[in-house]
Amino acid sequence: MPLSQTTESRYGPRYVAAFPIRAEWDTDDGVHVVSEGETENIGPEGTLVHLQRELPPVGGRVSLLVLGEDGEKLRVVAEVLRIERNPAHPQAALQLLGETDEWRGIVWKEAEIKMHEAEDDYDEDE
Repeated sequence: MPLSQTTESRYGPRYVAAFPIRAEWDTDDGVHVVSEGETENIGPEGTLVHLQRELPPVGGRVSLLVLGEDGEKLRVVAEVLRIERNPAHPQAALQLLGETDEWRGIVWKEAEIKMHEAEDDYDEDE
């Protein structure tokens, strides 16, 4: 029997989609951080985001605002599952702590549509 066991916690397909975002959190020192970026991929219960500067701590909570063409698309609270400290492309994997129905209907579904549209455009170019 293996010493460690990994559990896959994804509940559906992830779609590559870039939505502008704003993430906010408080540091352990009480400093309020606001960082802008964009989604890399979107799943039914979370997202991988690229943030331009600072990254939130693993295990921390983030207020995530997903922006649309007309402003605010959806605001959710998420937990930071992991971070990638690549200086050129810092990323954070976030899991929602609620609002999953709204997320699926507003953000995840739109990401699916955008991905299929991109695939159709690619097929037409061949």
